Amino acid sequence: MKPGCLHRDLPLIQDADLNGKIVLVRFDHNVVKGGEIRDPYRIDRTLGTLFHIVERGGRPIMMTHIGRPKDKKTGKISCRQEESVEAIVRYLEQKLHTKFHIPRFAADPEKGITGIDTSINLAIRELRERKIGGIYLPNTRWFAGEEAGGEPRETFSLQLAGLADIYVNDAFGSWQAHASTYNITRYLPSCAGFLMQQEIMNLSSVLNPARPFVAVVAGAKYDTKIRPLYAIYEKVDRLILGGVIYNTYLCAKYDIRIKGVSAEDIVLAKELVEKDAGHKKIVELPCIVESDTIEGKMEGGYRTICVKDFRPGSSYGYILDIDPSSFEDPEVAEAIGGAETIFVNAVMGYTPHFSAGSQALDHTIDSNRHGMKMYGGGDTLQEFKDLCPGLYLSVMDDAQYYFFTGGGTVLTAIEQGDPYALKPVQALMESKTAVENRK
Repeated sequence: MKPGCLHRDLPLIQDADLNGKIVLVRFDHNVVKGGEIRDPYRIDRTLGTLFHIVERGGRPIMMTHIGRPKDKKTGKISCRQEESVEAIVRYLEQKLHTKFHIPRFAADPEKGITGIDTSINLAIRELRERKIGGIYLPNTRWFAGEEAGGEPRETFSLQLAGLADIYVNDAFGSWQAHASTYNITRYLPSCAGFLMQQEIMNLSSVLNPARPFVAVVAGAKYDTKIRPLYAIYEKVDRLILGGVIYNTYLCAKYDIRIKGVSAEDIVLAKELVEKDAGHKKIVELPCIVESDTIEGKMEGGYRTICVKDFRPGSSYGYILDIDPSSFEDPEVAEAIGGAETIFVNAVMGYTPHFSAGSQALDHTIDSNRHGMKMYGGGDTLQEFKDLCPGLYLSVMDDAQYYFFTGGGTVLTAIEQGDPYALKPVQALMESKTAVENRK
């Protein structure tokens, strides 16, 4: 398939009959922290789909997940106010000058919301009569059936399907196969929204990149990034690491110890070190920032150290940032400056106190004026915006930049080697096949 093309089996919103229909649309508006919106970027990216639904005569019922209300150990679901959709609805009402309704359902203190009851019917009638602009369901992860298996999931999926005539998935960042992203497609005609389509098309630039291809990857834990990291390694020409991933790599390669890096992760990283000994794709950042504490940037409590000074058996404090001088190193500057495609899923420092490395990275990448720069992930984008606000605003409409709304989804697609292997995307394609077979 050519880069930029959509698979012919992916059903698209522009081909759907929306006139007079109740449209259940799944967004990834997971941008609420402590009851406030940190950055509305992911909401704004879906306004085209929402406008299209209304412009073509559809009436929207919207939904998203927020946070992680379910305790993985106990299974308890907590419906906390700070993880409600209210902040999103307030933002949309101000942005679109219309009124949205949030249904209220009884919640069990242990199980969350056990189902959608008939109290929503009045709001749906008002939606059809255009007395309200839309309905926004409570946080999908407040519902017991969203992440459950078996009968609870199927019951919730059927209840969702009973609300609408058609389903639209515009939640690229929600790659997990949950009831509201996966099972729902079995019960309603389903299609991909415009953001979903655009993200899939731009993924082809990562999966089939113009070369040289450079990836910059960081993370707070090594073990959770192993599989996507190895998948990225196979695709890139050069790889730059940051965060705990880089610290772990340095420990494994130079036989040193860095505070906060586990012995188990060092053992895992030795495989990457051995792999790179032959391929030499990893570009080392030569100067890093050591700190005595992670509590903040204490005067006299941090310093720049150099990789070339490492000695086997040495121990160091916390490595919390990349020194900006690293990006002036000839090998690093050449790798970034000569790239035709750059993919970034990285915050280089332990923010907010250690941010100089991330700032230097973003400005160095921007100095490459010919390559395609692609950023993936909410944290990556948020730090870009916070640390380099002027640069962020200047490149938002730059054709040489693209900002994905879901970094985890991009990494999963890279690991699988195909955006159409993502479970929610597969479900949309299977839904189209099922509909065609019924004709």
